[in-house]
Amino acid sequence: MANDYMLLMLLVGAYLLGSIPTGLLLGKAYGIDVRKEGSGNIGATNLYRTVGRKVGIMTLVGDCLKGMLPVLAVKYSSLPVEYAAWVGLAAFCGHVFSVFLRFRGGKGVATALGVFLALSPVAVAIALVVFLVLMLIWRYVSLGSISAAAVMPIAVWALGEGRVVGGVTMIVAVIVIFRHTENIKRLVAGTESRFKA
Repeated sequence: MANDYMLLMLLVGAYLLGSIPTGLLLGKAYGIDVRKEGSGNIGATNLYRTVGRKVGIMTLVGDCLKGMLPVLAVKYSSLPVEYAAWVGLAAFCGHVFSVFLRFRGGKGVATALGVFLALSPVAVAIALVVFLVLMLIWRYVSLGSISAAAVMPIAVWALGEGRVVGGVTMIVAVIVIFRHTENIKRLVAGTESRFKA
């Protein structure tokens, strides 16, 4: 019973942490509402394009930490290890469905990266290889992100990370891919913007 109550508190805390709109706050610090610029997304890629490299990297790190820190806090506590996966999912959902933005948010890639760096770093390494290869060939961040998301559940399953982590990974992958629906349409139409370093 005490553990169930603790899990509930952790889920709420992780969700609220994930809900903090890092990109929006950083953009406003530089006088820009990123929801009205570029793609309108509050993630690192749009910040990179509209505000600059430094702010884009800061957004990436901030969003990543929102997923990583609560997972690590649970993973290295005395709580059941599967709690870490549920807490990671809560942080991810906070970013994608932020309570501070009327349950809207980013696409979740950076926050998912943080979650899985803490849960399954080897699976992340596999997904990152896929991301980087596709980025080097075609220069589409969205294509790399979608492909990496699709690879993650396969990598987690192959590594034998367990049902809970596997289930959470599948949920995250489906949401990430769904959030890229417009990118997929532009990729098919040949109008998606390529990444410029």
